[in-house]
Amino acid sequence: MEKPIHEGRNVKRIREMLGIKQEALALELGDDWNQKKISLLEGKETIEPQLLNEVAKALKVPVEAIKNFDEQAAITYFNTFQEGSINNGHFSPTFDNCTFNPIDKIVELYERMLKDRDAMIEELRKK
Repeated sequence: MEKPIHEGRNVKRIREMLGIKQEALALELGDDWNQKKISLLEGKETIEPQLLNEVAKALKVPVEAIKNFDEQAAITYFNTFQEGSINNGHFSPTFDNCTFNPIDKIVELYERMLKDRDAMIEELRKK
């Protein structure tokens, strides 16, 4: 059974990973927005497509990154690149010595996942 996607929660997780406060995202989205409205948005399971596009643009991530975000996959993915990320058996989520932008890696991961999914769908259609 597939886990339901909670787009608002994914917005929150991505926003937090980027170190962006709710107030800052509200400013980016325009005069009609404030911290309380962002909080309500992050509580929504489904976000209207137009608004989701605006939020993705404000966060500078593809819409697909919000729709398909998987926190455990992102942590696992980054852990494979982060030298010294396992310290005495404990996960260290710091990126102090990072030579890449972690968000770029998330975007690359989702683009690759989407491409793989599309290839799989195409293969199934051929059968």
